[in-house]
Amino acid sequence: MSSCFTSSSTTTTADHGAGETTISAVHEDIIQTHILTRLDGPTLAAAACASSQLQVLSSEDKLWQKICTATWPSINDPRVSHLISTFPAGHRSFFSDSFLLLDHRRPSKQSSDKYSSSSVIITTELISCVDVYYKDVLILSKTREMETVTGWFICSPFRVDLLDPKESVSTPILHGGEEDDTWLKDLEENLSVSWILIDPERKRAVNISSRRAVTVERHWLTGDVQARFSLIMGGDQRSGMELVKWEVAVTCGGDKELQVREVSLQVEDMEGRGLSGWDSLVILQEALEKGKRKREIGNEGKVRYLEFLERKRELKFMKLRREKVLDMACMALGITIFLSFWGFILFR
Repeated sequence: MSSCFTSSSTTTTADHGAGETTISAVHEDIIQTHILTRLDGPTLAAAACASSQLQVLSSEDKLWQKICTATWPSINDPRVSHLISTFPAGHRSFFSDSFLLLDHRRPSKQSSDKYSSSSVIITTELISCVDVYYKDVLILSKTREMETVTGWFICSPFRVDLLDPKESVSTPILHGGEEDDTWLKDLEENLSVSWILIDPERKRAVNISSRRAVTVERHWLTGDVQARFSLIMGGDQRSGMELVKWEVAVTCGGDKELQVREVSLQVEDMEGRGLSGWDSLVILQEALEKGKRKREIGNEGKVRYLEFLERKRELKFMKLRREKVLDMACMALGITIFLSFWGFILFR
């Protein structure tokens, strides 16, 4: 796994008069204590690509642990923290999995068929680590564990509810009123969600939430505001699913200050049907094993979401057109049979 998240170069020499000082002349303790600790994840990864010495110093797990816990406070859970330490490269592996955007929209048929056998071992548990921010201020951080081997999970639609039914979380977000929708735009730009799914058996993780909301809407009846975050993945070709949508929905309500009342995760296909736990798990593991990681450029999550909706409309139109042609064929066949019947009766 590469730890280089950017292509920016790092200068390792500095001119002092006629002489030249390299980074190797600086004591390692100074580099590790006073320089590397000030870097964020992408910059630290770029520094590791500058020289073999910096690569060794930047691989210290404590550096990456500090970055990870600052970025995702939910992983401070003792069990999650211990689990991450068992990843191939510890917290650096976890950062690489969770910070970068997962790009996997075309699963191969061969790898999908791999899971069709009942002898394949699917992970027995998924761990969700969720952090919700508003204007870079943490308003919710929580961890949820889910068993994936029960009959209920395998057969029921995949859904994870982060909050209990009567639980709510206060926020500093002010309600902008019923007639003014400008505050909804502010919510779309400043509310961010990170929903990381961890596979404990494979030591892999994936962030299935877009950085920013792909849509923010107000319910016409209750007045609650729902912000949606999504990640588009390739579907399971065995079931004819071209693409699927992993969607995180954050529902807020209140008269003056909004309260987070519901945070949920669901998976839908291009016809709007909820996928079962088994199908969702198959697609997730395919993406973890075969998907590529890349830096998210701008609001790429929303662009992919809009492309998904456009493709969904195209498929719906094609389906309606096929149904119309089939209806016309059935009508023609019926008329032909009717005329043939009466022709037989009248001219026999």
